[in-house]
Amino acid sequence: MIRTLASAAALGMGLLAAGAAQAQTAQAAQAAEPARTDYADKANWLCFPGKANDACAVDLTTTVIKADGSSTIETFKADPKAPIDCFYVYPTVSTDPGVTSDLKADPAELNVVKQQLARFGSKCRIYAPMYRQFTLAALRSMMLGQPLPGSTDPSARQVGYQDVVDAWNHYLTHENKGRGVVLIGHSQGSGVLQRMIPAEVEGKPVQKQLVSALILGSNLPVEAGKDVGQFKTIPLCKSASQTGCAISFVTFRADAPPPAGSRFGKVPQPGMEAACTNPAALGGGTGELKAYLSNNANIAAASQPTPEWVKGKSNPETPFVALPGLITGECVSKDGFNYLSAKIHADPADPRTDVINGDVVNGGQVLADWGLHLIDVNIAMGNLVDVVGQQSKAYLAKAR
Repeated sequence: MIRTLASAAALGMGLLAAGAAQAQTAQAAQAAEPARTDYADKANWLCFPGKANDACAVDLTTTVIKADGSSTIETFKADPKAPIDCFYVYPTVSTDPGVTSDLKADPAELNVVKQQLARFGSKCRIYAPMYRQFTLAALRSMMLGQPLPGSTDPSARQVGYQDVVDAWNHYLTHENKGRGVVLIGHSQGSGVLQRMIPAEVEGKPVQKQLVSALILGSNLPVEAGKDVGQFKTIPLCKSASQTGCAISFVTFRADAPPPAGSRFGKVPQPGMEAACTNPAALGGGTGELKAYLSNNANIAAASQPTPEWVKGKSNPETPFVALPGLITGECVSKDGFNYLSAKIHADPADPRTDVINGDVVNGGQVLADWGLHLIDVNIAMGNLVDVVGQQSKAYLAKAR
């Protein structure tokens, strides 16, 4: 089941990133509006401060493995009194059978917030709504040119966006209370945010409260050589002391850059290019990527076996592993693509693994055009959390 889920995720995650920001078709606008989701009911939230069975209240203990094979244990504790908030929209993970998912949190939704979101709880209070997203089953059908499963109603592809907008407005009305907020998305979730931010944030009073927007694993269009584009008034972040800005990147291995026809790293709009901001070096250049990698089979990249982290030793029992000094990242512009190039500094002479999983694999073949999409967030998690922490301090200093 885990491998099946991973294979499905490999086919589905990110496909909406480019298309989700498009306007509704006239036909969809004329369709009967689906029932709205009640976000006053905490059952419709994955993560919500004080919620019983909060999906973000999970074990994030990490084994930190040095190059010589020695290790230490890093514990984690969320801060319930964090001074800012994070609002998260998750990627395509639903294994429900129809076009859109239900609002029940299945293992796939629970796992993705553990991988991509919960660690931000050291810097912000976390809000993560369930939403009726476009499912993996629907994406597979679309990719194969088959009818969408269970529905021909075009409004089915809009209900997830409306859910997120409703959750956002509920959060602003009842929970925000003037606090700064970070918007976080990956893949389909980033696509939703690319559409929501211009409509619901830019030019609205809440824009003054935007600490930053993390638009991850998605092609965010910016004008060539500039820091704005689809977001007209939210530039790309150039330093961790900058607020009201955006961080966006897609990840490829340094030795496996985007091939011709890649779905990531390029946008179709004339005069535009895909944004790349390196969270390890926002001002440009190369920096160490502080990855938090899953240490069990219950991960998005489970189509590849968990590595032997230290040769000749049993793997640790913690849910995450960190490998300081092993990976660096740099934003690269090459052959019309802009992407975060992740270089693995392998050393066959030391006992630590030289293997980092994260490629999309289908039928035993690596799909090169996806890059390291499955671990876009994991590979830079430590950097992103650090940046959010620094931006929080900068935001609060300005707000005084």
